[in-house]
Amino acid sequence: MYHQAPELHEQGVHVISTDEKTGIQALEPIHPSQPMRPGHPEAVEFEYERHGTQALIANFEVATGRVIAPSIGDTRTEADFVAHIAATVQTDPQAEWIFIADQLNTHQSASLVALVAQRCAIEVDLGRKEKTGILKNMASRAAFLQDPTHRIRFVYTPKHCSWLNQVEIWFGILTRRLLKRGCFASTEELKQRILAFITFFNQTLAKPFRWTYIGKPLMA
Repeated sequence: MYHQAPELHEQGVHVISTDEKTGIQALEPIHPSQPMRPGHPEAVEFEYERHGTQALIANFEVATGRVIAPSIGDTRTEADFVAHIAATVQTDPQAEWIFIADQLNTHQSASLVALVAQRCAIEVDLGRKEKTGILKNMASRAAFLQDPTHRIRFVYTPKHCSWLNQVEIWFGILTRRLLKRGCFASTEELKQRILAFITFFNQTLAKPFRWTYIGKPLMA
């Protein structure tokens, strides 16, 4: 899918690597850092106040390297993820979308199935959760969400292999460049700084990752 993404992008198909980064802390050191001076390194305060956390749901567009339609809030629930996917699709409502995600239960939920069915005008009986039909269990829901005939579909990484999801690489960039030594006096400031970083990243740093992993086993 990663190797096909540039060609699909030329055809108007969005290949999106998506996931959540939860528990992002708004930390504020109780004293400012002291700059380095001759013979002394920078002095960084190790005590800090906690001002709460935020959850980021990010979309890494594989073909361009841009982060599009991010969602930031207090929680990471099934409803939050469905709202995020709905807002993402709304940026190009008639296009084809392929979302690469891990197999977290919120990524294979009944409400996500309902959203995809509604946006793709799929008029079938979805059944009842834990009872019958497409909604019966995670396996039946995942099969529906992965259906290649759907205009909006999901491709899931294997279990315990979330590192295969390219957005995880971008989360590392966010951590190193903004979060690791950031000072945030509130969750609102944290949210706005993350959004500002995404704008900066898209304008100056965004490029596709050079994906070389081809699936060969690491050991014979």
